[in-house]
Amino acid sequence: MEPILEIKNLKKYFPVKQGFIRRASGQVKAVDDVSLTLYEGETLGLVGESGCGKSTFGRTVLQLVKPTSGEVMYKGKDLSKLSFKEMRPYRREIQMVFQDPYSSLNSRKTVRSILEEPMKIHHLFTRKEREEKVDHIMELVGLNRTFADRYPHEFSGGQRQRIGIARALMLDPSLIIADEPVSALDVSVQAQVLNLMQDLQKQLNLTYLFIAHDLSVVKHFSSRVGVMYLGRLVELASKTELYKEPLHPYTQALMSAVPIPKTGIKRERILLTGDVPNPQNPPTGCAFHERCHACMDICKVERPELKEVGKGRVVACHLYK
Repeated sequence: MEPILEIKNLKKYFPVKQGFIRRASGQVKAVDDVSLTLYEGETLGLVGESGCGKSTFGRTVLQLVKPTSGEVMYKGKDLSKLSFKEMRPYRREIQMVFQDPYSSLNSRKTVRSILEEPMKIHHLFTRKEREEKVDHIMELVGLNRTFADRYPHEFSGGQRQRIGIARALMLDPSLIIADEPVSALDVSVQAQVLNLMQDLQKQLNLTYLFIAHDLSVVKHFSSRVGVMYLGRLVELASKTELYKEPLHPYTQALMSAVPIPKTGIKRERILLTGDVPNPQNPPTGCAFHERCHACMDICKVERPELKEVGKGRVVACHLYK
């Protein structure tokens, strides 16, 4: 498989400003030196606790927020070096599906207006061709074309998310960044939307960067899984390897909380002590060492780097040095 997206040492730091003159007193390392490769036609899941930097990572890849440093190589082109105008053609190829289907759609516009807008912005097609495209994409995502003249408030949450997916497909993208696309939906509707996204991937040869916090959803949907903690990638492996034998202590704790239905197998629960550290003032060494059940002296002073421990499998932990 050819790589479609290569992230190299990506960082996004937000300044923390205080006082009357709003002087910078520190910075929050939302994304801290993340590197990974996404291959054409695959689904890479990205998981972690709330606040670990998953969503910021996705938005930085799409250049909705500019990175502090690092490279975002899309088909060999570094997007982070492009101006807003130079980035415009690439926005046709990389689209985003947002988490909240309620606030991501303009309530004052009809569905047809919402779906036609990307084509108008990029000056694509005639009016008749745009109408035909809207009808086609709506049927593709499982919505009746007669619904196109309705407003978002007339739809359920699952239907709204289908509209959000349809909007992302209007420009025939190659890569879709899905930022927790089913977390706001009922469980029964989640399965329908996930199955739809998988069907669309096969039909349209899409590549997904799938951001989520629900490990069971990621296992169902992704081919490879990356685990983030406090802005850093701590483990990356195929879903089979990761769920069968997690290596990083943080991943082990996450996996121990996933229920095993109707098997009778009892899994030893690893309880994490303490709170997630303040990203403005992270601990020295490994960011996870204060909550880790396998903490060693070296973990408190030296930050572990991502090391390859198997074919295509990397982990950032001193246990595997």
